Amino acid sequence: MFRLSQFMREVLNPTPIKPTRKPAAPVVIWNLIRRCNLTCKHCYTTSADIDFPNELSTETIFEVMDDLKDFKVPVLILSGGEPLLHPDIFKISQRAKDKGFYVALSSNGTLITQDNIQQIADINYQYVGVSLDGIGATHDAFRQKKGSFDASIKGIQLCREHGIKAGIRYTLTQDNVQDFPAMLQLMDHENIDKFYLSHLNYGGRGNKNRKTDAFFTMTRDVMDTLFEQCLQWEKDGVPREIVTGNNDADAVYFLHWVAKNYPHRYEHIQAKLEQWGGNASGVNVANIDNLGHVHPDTFWWQHSLGSVKDRPFSEIWPDTSDDLMAGLKQSPRPLKGRCHSCDFQKICNGNTRVRAQQVYADAWAEDPGCYLTESEITV
Repeated sequence: MFRLSQFMREVLNPTPIKPTRKPAAPVVIWNLIRRCNLTCKHCYTTSADIDFPNELSTETIFEVMDDLKDFKVPVLILSGGEPLLHPDIFKISQRAKDKGFYVALSSNGTLITQDNIQQIADINYQYVGVSLDGIGATHDAFRQKKGSFDASIKGIQLCREHGIKAGIRYTLTQDNVQDFPAMLQLMDHENIDKFYLSHLNYGGRGNKNRKTDAFFTMTRDVMDTLFEQCLQWEKDGVPREIVTGNNDADAVYFLHWVAKNYPHRYEHIQAKLEQWGGNASGVNVANIDNLGHVHPDTFWWQHSLGSVKDRPFSEIWPDTSDDLMAGLKQSPRPLKGRCHSCDFQKICNGNTRVRAQQVYADAWAEDPGCYLTESEITV
């Protein structure tokens, strides 16, 4: 995850570079349930409004939670499907809070209502993230349910009214890019705390014509707009948190933006970005799915590192006998192609490896989702 606001603040008000602190254990994104009341077109869990067999029992979830705490996992992001459909979601959430985790809820927002908002507020989640794919009909088309946009906005409003930090997650595609400016306006209109731009983890794109490729051009235009909006919010003192995910090339693209607009800050931002270190899949980010399988992140569901039903997470995560985990934890990673020759590996760390696996059946091949030109990956 690239925390754009954080680095934009460094551009405007630089702070000393301190020694790098490595987390003792990863942030865990936990898909507690696969059931969902919506059928979103880009769902990475392929959820549906049905019960899925063999999901972790609440008792097992508690046992796993104990192991995660002993392993020093700092953050639990409770996700789905739609986590609010889990019959014990508040019991699970409260236990996580009582054990001292930072606890976030990742929801589609439609089930945050007057009927349960007080329960949600009583849990005191540190953050509630709601997925939106555009404005009005655009969102409803992606979610394949009329009225889902209005229901999600109402959910966000209820969170804000009850003092809960809330944000939106927007997955950029060619079918909703036209709504991107309106999404930024929505942030101001609803006084929303956080905006998370998620790049689509698509497959099949080639490696040529990056300057003219429609998808890459669209991505670059969106990032330019996001940089300028983030800069304006920071200058105006508006407390917005802007982050991007699933394309760590964003950080390198930002460094080039700094070179053009704040050249005197280039070396400082480069050092800060290298300290951040880019993609953290398999290192500082982990995923547990609804069946208990552990994955390097949420987009690696086709690759299980083991099940918490068979072995504790604390034993699975450090185990590098799995070739993928060994490579993800290696520094530098065993990258190939233009990712291997890129001069900004210390910033990007090879980006999200799942696209290369999908397109080339090789997790270490060059990332087909990198939108940077050849000149932009060369010093």
